[in-house]
Amino acid sequence: MTLEEALAELAALEDPKVRAANEKRGDDHGMNLARLRTLAKKIKTSPELARELWATGETPARLLALLICSPRQFEASDLDEMLREPQPPKVNDWFVNYVLKKTPLAEELREGWMGDRDDTVAAAGWSLTSVRVAKSPTGLDLDALLDEIERDMKDSPSRKQWAMNETLATIGIHHPGLRARALDIGERLQVLADYPTAPGCTSPFAPAWIGEIVRRQG
Repeated sequence: MTLEEALAELAALEDPKVRAANEKRGDDHGMNLARLRTLAKKIKTSPELARELWATGETPARLLALLICSPRQFEASDLDEMLREPQPPKVNDWFVNYVLKKTPLAEELREGWMGDRDDTVAAAGWSLTSVRVAKSPTGLDLDALLDEIERDMKDSPSRKQWAMNETLATIGIHHPGLRARALDIGERLQVLADYPTAPGCTSPFAPAWIGEIVRRQG
């Protein structure tokens, strides 16, 4: 599929009602994401088309690009540049989850990003740390991570705070020896304690999150 054909397919997915709902959340697109995923399956993995779509700077095109790219196609410098571009929430979320968490360069980038002054970049570093905590914690100083979370999470910008909270919950879930401390930090800081949570969904408040996942596992 050519870039022009892909953009025409995206234009056909536009729904004004969906756009109105998305714009309330800061996302400038009007696509039903299930239909977008169907389009991505039709195209399949296409690294060159993904680059062309991303280069348009348009949210619908970038979302499709993230579904059809190969995380291995990007160099570290590409990923850093892409992350630092202004992005609406959905593009940032998909970029972190579909590209950064799957690239073999994740560990190379993770530590340098965690302390970055840019909220979005630091948040990505902490999101990658959560993956490392859960899947390959050997070599990580989990107590030091908890020290940093305890000291900085409450006053961190929103995206970084959310990602630090994810790391806190991940430590509590996957590392029983540190669970009591993780729960204590969460209770004292009260970060996301009042976050609205739909019925049947797990609260992002770390003590509730830890408790629910541990209950399910047990």
